[in-house]
Amino acid sequence: MCENTLQLDSVGENTKDRSPLLPDRMQQADFFVCDIFDAAPKGDMASMEHPIFSISTKPDRRVRRYESGKNFVEITPSVKGLATVHDRDVLIFCISQIMSALNDERKVSQTVRFKAYDLLIATNRGKDGRGYEQLRAAFERLKGTVITTNITTGDSEIMDGFGLIDHFRIVRETREGRMQEVEIKLSDWVFNAIRHKEVLTLHRDYFRLRKPLERRIYELGRKHCGMKPTWKIGLPRLQEKCGSSSTMKEFRRLVQKIVQEDKLFGHMPDYALSLEDDMVTFTNRRTVETVISPALSKIRLDPEAYHDARTVASGWDIYVLEREWRQWMHEYDVEPPRNPTKAFIGFCRKYAEKRGRP
Repeated sequence: MCENTLQLDSVGENTKDRSPLLPDRMQQADFFVCDIFDAAPKGDMASMEHPIFSISTKPDRRVRRYESGKNFVEITPSVKGLATVHDRDVLIFCISQIMSALNDERKVSQTVRFKAYDLLIATNRGKDGRGYEQLRAAFERLKGTVITTNITTGDSEIMDGFGLIDHFRIVRETREGRMQEVEIKLSDWVFNAIRHKEVLTLHRDYFRLRKPLERRIYELGRKHCGMKPTWKIGLPRLQEKCGSSSTMKEFRRLVQKIVQEDKLFGHMPDYALSLEDDMVTFTNRRTVETVISPALSKIRLDPEAYHDARTVASGWDIYVLEREWRQWMHEYDVEPPRNPTKAFIGFCRKYAEKRGRP
């Protein structure tokens, strides 16, 4: 055969000059393209509060149900196991990108497209073939894990069973089988949390924590300690909120080891840890941002606002509540209200209703 003869594939296409990339079969514009490499890591508060993700290093196929007051969450794995704490990196990456776009008043979508390489870099993952294989497995577990809950995100209470992502699609793939571009659709539950800014900023060293239990403990500290000086939780309750299946003796040993390493290296982001009499204490290292943004610090309240606030929050120091209100807006990326007086009084009312008289 002549050397210049065209090489044809099974469908008669020229293969000699063909790109090693698959054709883009998703020629659509109804998706959000991630293009901000250094967006601040953010996690949704609902899954930071509850043990949605497995901390096991082996496939976890247990059906788990957790109840807290009137709220419940039930997590059912696929045959490949529950989504893990490390799989959560995918959601953190997407949430971070979307929140950055929303803050810039750009249009976003529930369907997100990104370069796999960018996600691997941003979440401190390996960039070799194994890193891409682990990412594909993460997509499969996120899609296969089914959650049933009555916990609201935004103003919606989702009672149906749903996955953490609705679907994923590898849009472009190299000849070696490594994905280049990926498209995923976030679940309504996760996207509602994003749209209503029910998210918290995470320390970038979160992605450097090796142990799944370390990541989970940090998430709980970030959610519950926040900007407060300290937060304490009993070891049995911590085990429940971590979703650990270890015996109490083994869980105590694991936590004690993390505490000892933190005392030596100070490696836990934002919060120092201590364990005494089965009580874990989180102490704020003051690395969590406590400076109120200029837009929030410029808000001025008239005297009537303080008067009405004292009425709805009888007994509370109204100026302490004002500081709490401003810090709350900063912590949760709440935009300055159009009617500051109404917003402040509403905050004080809910604060007092939740905590009663001081």
